[in-house]
Amino acid sequence: MDRTTPTFNLKAVVQETGIKPDTLRAWERRYGLPEPDRTSGGHRLYSQRDIDTLRWLIVRQDEGLSISRAVELWRQLEGEGQDPLLSSDYSLSESDSAPPLAAGEEVTAFRERWIAACLAFHERAADQILAQGFALFPVEVVCLEVLQRGIREIGEGWYTGVVSVQQEHFASALVVRKLESLLGAIPPPTRAGRILVAGTAEEEHVIGQLLFQILLRRKGWETVYLGANVPVQRLQESLDVVRPQLVVLTAQQLYTAATLQTIAESLADKDIPLAYAGRIFGLLPPVRGRIRGHYLGDTLRQAVEQVEKLLMAAPAPPEVQPVSAQYQTALIHFQRNAAGIQARMMTAMERSELQPSHLQVAGLNLTRSIHAALQLGDMGLLHGEMEWIQGLLHNFEIPQEGLRRFLKVYRDATSDLLGAEGQPVLDWLDAL
Repeated sequence: MDRTTPTFNLKAVVQETGIKPDTLRAWERRYGLPEPDRTSGGHRLYSQRDIDTLRWLIVRQDEGLSISRAVELWRQLEGEGQDPLLSSDYSLSESDSAPPLAAGEEVTAFRERWIAACLAFHERAADQILAQGFALFPVEVVCLEVLQRGIREIGEGWYTGVVSVQQEHFASALVVRKLESLLGAIPPPTRAGRILVAGTAEEEHVIGQLLFQILLRRKGWETVYLGANVPVQRLQESLDVVRPQLVVLTAQQLYTAATLQTIAESLADKDIPLAYAGRIFGLLPPVRGRIRGHYLGDTLRQAVEQVEKLLMAAPAPPEVQPVSAQYQTALIHFQRNAAGIQARMMTAMERSELQPSHLQVAGLNLTRSIHAALQLGDMGLLHGEMEWIQGLLHNFEIPQEGLRRFLKVYRDATSDLLGAEGQPVLDWLDAL
């Protein structure tokens, strides 16, 4: 059958993708994706390509993109003459193309009820909903289709300004507590090999790591979890004790990916296999070319599959792209002058409309992001981060004039202190 032939009704698409009907209609109305045909009676008819398009968008969300940015990426690839479903960086894997672990409106209804309980700060109700879910569905279904997708929807709600940070923190705490209890109840491992799992230094996100371990342990693998925000020195000390067959590190931000790169080089020198995952590697595929390790994929199911393959075959890590001499020089000078740039920026912005605490955080984040881009050898990696910040400002109705002034002041301070050695940074700031 031609994959573009309109064949499936709305109910079939909901069962195949797990997307609730209201969300599906909203995507079609706001973004024009997918674009179903209509029957003579006005009912929607979808093709297999429409279903694959929806799965593609879901994978991009799992990587950390909002739905609006996922659609923008789709349109960008189309504008470049690529079929997004066939793109080498963004194509669907076999596990992405498979039906969800539990399809249909019943699981969707559980997720919606759980989200509503979290947003209302009803801890007992949220726990009861999960207890019912675990009684009806496999553990993997509840973990991936209710908890993971639920917390992602809550996070997107925060990004768009309809969910408060307190609601997001409340829900995250409930998820972490539940996942930790599930980990404690899993029987001892039945397969040989130890997998060390940790988040890099300054990486605070733990939910993905906990979910990943649950899936691995339920398959019989032994994992040793060091937690989030593990300093490099502490990780090195743990390796001598644990002696793992595979180290799995996660990073969600660009600057933590740079830290992961440093660890990867050290592990490669010691012939310790490394695998890695996280939002930033799906959002910015070029970063993968700088990490001496094995990328685990864009979803948890892919990650578990890849880990099993790595433990069976133990392939050599892929080659990495070298960083140019110009970037290496710029990195050295930027490291020496970063504190001075921050101080000048704070002085120049004393009378701005932005609060000093906000300026401090903005300067720190921009500084460590620039440091990471220089270390990874590509200032262009920062464009995605800036688009995310601009979208956040828009969603919370914060004037962007303050951001523009901040960037100009930061650029002037960088020019004064770095000079010609900082040209990659200056070129990027000018382009903004």
